[in-house]
Amino acid sequence: MAQDRSKRMINTAACLIIGDEVLGGKTVDTNSAWFAKYCFSLGIALQRIEVIADDESEIIEAARRMSARYDFVVTSGGIGPTHDDITYQSIARAFDLPLVLHEGALEKMKRLSKPHPGQMNFSWEEDTPARRAKMRMIELPYDKALPDSDQVLFAADDLWVPINVVNGNLHILPGIPRLFEKMLTGLKPSLLPRLTDPEGKGVHRVLFSTPMPESEVAGYLTELAAKVKGRGVNVGSYPRWGKSRNTVTLVGRDKEFMEGLVPEVEEGVKGKRIQVEGEDDSDGGDKDA
Repeated sequence: MAQDRSKRMINTAACLIIGDEVLGGKTVDTNSAWFAKYCFSLGIALQRIEVIADDESEIIEAARRMSARYDFVVTSGGIGPTHDDITYQSIARAFDLPLVLHEGALEKMKRLSKPHPGQMNFSWEEDTPARRAKMRMIELPYDKALPDSDQVLFAADDLWVPINVVNGNLHILPGIPRLFEKMLTGLKPSLLPRLTDPEGKGVHRVLFSTPMPESEVAGYLTELAAKVKGRGVNVGSYPRWGKSRNTVTLVGRDKEFMEGLVPEVEEGVKGKRIQVEGEDDSDGGDKDA
């Protein structure tokens, strides 16, 4: 089953943010927003985002449920060297897997990681608390019945941090935004053959700016949504509190059909097409939410 999940087509995705610091307000999660844009660009339907605590039982439950329900799952956070980084051990228990020191990751860590200014005397040859803490970051949930290449991916030549793939579709990533983004960007080429759009064109979004309040255009948008639903196009309306203009969107894969709707929608909302939300903002105007 795990090997099947690692090869099947990707239609849906979920993102699991793990960290007490996010729930406590110390850290602002930007990874889920970045992942949402990433999925949109690839035409993957991101259907769930959750934020949970550094709690083993919560991680186990969420990992099992998301892996079973969605085609492509990423986790963010909890894979550092300290006692409260428990993502690897929790996901290992979720799928009854051992934690295994990955020799390839260890070799890359030794070669690419730079000594911290406070650890200038660090040695890989001495069994010290610092060495054990570093090694903890490459003790991965590992299924010895599966190929290594399906479970441990290196997304960039200059990074030792692996993407650990568990149960075929659950990808464990760090919480540091710079690493999270770089690693998913590096993973993209391997995902493209598994997308319904093999060229990775994704879905298209057409934006309209309207000076009308939502209540004024609600009737037209209801009719429009019913009209285009069969063509896989979704209609959205988004009030912009404190601004003079609101936004209407069309989202779908049929770019030609959506382009053909532009004149009609511009007339229906008494507005115009825009490229970037807010590009035609001006002060004043009557808004309602």
